[in-house]
Amino acid sequence: MTDQGMACAETSLRRRAARPQLSLALCLLLLGLITVFSVTVGSRSLSLDTILQSICAFDPQNDEHLVVWSLRLPRLLIALLAGAALGVSGAIMQAITRNPLAEPGLLGVNAGAAAAVILAISLGGLTSMHQYVWWGFVGAGLAGAAVFLVGRGRAGSASPLRLVLVGAALSIALGSLTGIVVINAPTSALDDFRNWSAGALDGRDMDVVAVLGCCVAVGLLMCTTIASSLNAIALGDELSRALGADLRQVLVLACIAIMLLAGSATAAAGPIGFIGLMAPHLARHLTGPDQRWILLFSGLVAALLLLVADIIGRLISAPSEVAAGIVTTLVGGPVFLFIIRRFRAGSP
Repeated sequence: MTDQGMACAETSLRRRAARPQLSLALCLLLLGLITVFSVTVGSRSLSLDTILQSICAFDPQNDEHLVVWSLRLPRLLIALLAGAALGVSGAIMQAITRNPLAEPGLLGVNAGAAAAVILAISLGGLTSMHQYVWWGFVGAGLAGAAVFLVGRGRAGSASPLRLVLVGAALSIALGSLTGIVVINAPTSALDDFRNWSAGALDGRDMDVVAVLGCCVAVGLLMCTTIASSLNAIALGDELSRALGADLRQVLVLACIAIMLLAGSATAAAGPIGFIGLMAPHLARHLTGPDQRWILLFSGLVAALLLLVADIIGRLISAPSEVAAGIVTTLVGGPVFLFIIRRFRAGSP
């Protein structure tokens, strides 16, 4: 290779190395701007001065300050935390299954949370969000654990394909159970369940934010322990074993992380679809194939997507609202079809 060719190759490598850092800076800048805009948007517009005063010098007698602390900030934090959790869990699902169409719902997490919440509302008479958010989390965790236990083979290992198939079957079964309960539930229970199942981010308080934040923090901490192993798993089972990756340990930790992240996000924000599917693809386009960068960017991109969806829902039908989950479904459907066409026949 000539000196000129070597110089060009070195320049290309430097550009590729700087690509994630530049993308990270742009994502953080955009997320910061959208975050500020989110707090100001609503049925009642608030100025930046009012928001800063409410944060720095909170006055309980000022109704605008109460709007910020009781409505806008919890809603903002739920969107950021739930979006990041769904994005990272979706990236893990796609990595361990090596399936570009994988997302957290494939492990039965959404269906388990939905079934537990409707049972808690209709049979237990729970009406407060911070009460049945725990039921949603328990349902999501039990569904994920059931998928892992049933999906294990005779040797105790669980293949990604078997997990996906068992998760799809369990989701169908739990969806049928949820439908039966909804049909026979009282009207008051249906109103509460409808708001949650649509993926509306309003009506949550700081107690829900605290629970979600703790679960997401633990889940993300577990993700950091397996991030480097996901690169080896992406090469296939044989090569990953040759590189020293413990497939069983990584799979167990990945399933627990998915249950914590997707389960808590679903319990707090409702079964929001397609965020966990879209974010990893956008992150991969921004950073390349390194799973460590993909996990980070999936969380940032998903948080941004859910926050933007919530803002759109508040603007398109003001002064009423459209749930963020409905907006993500409307946008995610065409994206899902595009991904299917791109990866048909098992290749991009």
